[in-house]
Amino acid sequence: MLKLISSMATRPLLADLVAEWQSKSGIEVTIESVGGVDAAKRVQAGEAFDGVVLALDAIDKLIAGGQVVAGSRHDLVQSSVALAVRLGAPVPDISSEAALRSAIEAASSIGYSTGPSGVALVKLFERWGLSNALQSRIVQAPPGVPVGALVARGEVGLGFQQLSELLHLGGIKLVGVLPEAVAITTIFSAAVCAVCTQREELAGLLAFMTSSEVAKVKLQHGMKAVAI
Repeated sequence: MLKLISSMATRPLLADLVAEWQSKSGIEVTIESVGGVDAAKRVQAGEAFDGVVLALDAIDKLIAGGQVVAGSRHDLVQSSVALAVRLGAPVPDISSEAALRSAIEAASSIGYSTGPSGVALVKLFERWGLSNALQSRIVQAPPGVPVGALVARGEVGLGFQQLSELLHLGGIKLVGVLPEAVAITTIFSAAVCAVCTQREELAGLLAFMTSSEVAKVKLQHGMKAVAI
């Protein structure tokens, strides 16, 4: 049995890919999905995982630290950040950078994640010079808690997270991905953990996950295959 750990952003996608892989290979795979920061810490601690799926920069840090095998990184998907509001709430215009900024300035509260999308959003607020003005209205979702869940409960007015994490949630209205001028895109990658004892079997799974035959599955989850 292969044991993997991932961040929440890729959980639904990985579930579908693993189910298909298991039917083809007969090899059992389990995936634990948690907050990305927690996942990285557990791999750093040497917990017994065969593979890890995280944002590319997090994978590279694990490679540099020796917890992940150098040269084993497979770039799985390209994921865009999107905006959601509570179902029934007014839908803001985000068709341009100026429109998005106006929507954010007018929002009663703004939710984002602890993952790479949240980091990038904070940098965007800083570039706009809005950090101080928005400070009291920003809500960061706890690790492993979908921003969309906060939106659905009315705890935040605007929710920003990976499209894949908002796509299948109830109680929210997906407004769309951010306009091109300020688009936030993350590459999620998989790699072999240094403590892996089934490297040949894992190599087969990673090859399948990056193959052209699963490109449609990635699109169904709001993600794109990474061009090689």
